[in-house]
Amino acid sequence: MIVQAAAAAGLSTKELVTWFTSVYVIGGLLNLLLTLMYKIPFAGAHSITAAAFLSTAAAGFSFPQLAGAFVMSGVIILFFGLTGIFSKLLFFLPKSLIDALLAGLLLSYIYGILPASIQLPYAGAFAGIGYFLVSRFLKRLPPILWAILLGLVGLGFDYTFPAVPHAAFIPPMLITPQFTWEGFIGLAIPMSVLILSNDLAVALAALKGNGFHPPVNKALTASGIASLAAGMFGGSTANVGGLMSALCSSEEAGPKASRYKAAIMSSLFVIAFGIMSWRVIDYIQALPRDFVAMMTGYSLLGLFLAGVKTIVADRSLRIPAIATFAVAAFHVQLLGVATPVWALLAGIILVKALKIIKVPSAEADK
Repeated sequence: MIVQAAAAAGLSTKELVTWFTSVYVIGGLLNLLLTLMYKIPFAGAHSITAAAFLSTAAAGFSFPQLAGAFVMSGVIILFFGLTGIFSKLLFFLPKSLIDALLAGLLLSYIYGILPASIQLPYAGAFAGIGYFLVSRFLKRLPPILWAILLGLVGLGFDYTFPAVPHAAFIPPMLITPQFTWEGFIGLAIPMSVLILSNDLAVALAALKGNGFHPPVNKALTASGIASLAAGMFGGSTANVGGLMSALCSSEEAGPKASRYKAAIMSSLFVIAFGIMSWRVIDYIQALPRDFVAMMTGYSLLGLFLAGVKTIVADRSLRIPAIATFAVAAFHVQLLGVATPVWALLAGIILVKALKIIKVPSAEADK
């Protein structure tokens, strides 16, 4: 996702490495420190949903402008952590609209699986078998990993891998952020909403559901500070991850008392990946574009289907959610304002017009 977002923004390899290194090293350190401090399995590195959003929204912004938006997003998350009004934000922006926004933005990537599979038929067939069939019987690995592993096998029949040249170490570099209204409205605000709702809310709910008592405001505050720090190096986010925290806190990670060890190992792996990103990126870029597009589509398929499921399931917000999805899917941009803003605005206007949401009374809040 980060590679796709960097390509959309026209970033250089050095800028891409800086982005990669900052989110994985700082994000890994964040979750490692939280886990060690509270003996609670916090895991992850950066927001996949925010990266998916940036894969389309980053186009037209320079790297300093992106860094400015990333810093502002971190400040927004920090604000909600310090003030404790996170739950009120989630009420004002219904999750079904957020999921519909994300699903609409991802539609073009999901569709991209088909032409990529036509160009690389063996890789496409093997990846599809891995994602849809093998993962149903061998559940130790998630579907996307089976798609990648078998897709690489199939790619051997479609493509001759070039020799990857020896790359010199590329250190992360500090970026002087450039703050713009376009970046604030079109990137920082939507990113903050996605991180808060699709990552932090998911992580905290999963931890509570698995019997842990996470420090909500402290986790938000720490994620805001880490995201702000990552932004200074051009990194999009550094936060507690939703899916990884859910996995490391579940029964699959072992007895409850020792599940934090799974999060520690996850964070150490993430940090190592970030440190070696200058080399890893060379191998990623050596892959054919169609294969990267195919794997991107499969990696986002779960998020897309979850968003569509929410649209269908939430009958009370179905019409506003469909409108949000449609505006996002067609990438409507007017007056220099990014698609996500128009998509959410369309959904919120319909919500209000149809009088679907009713503000709870003070007595109900008590």
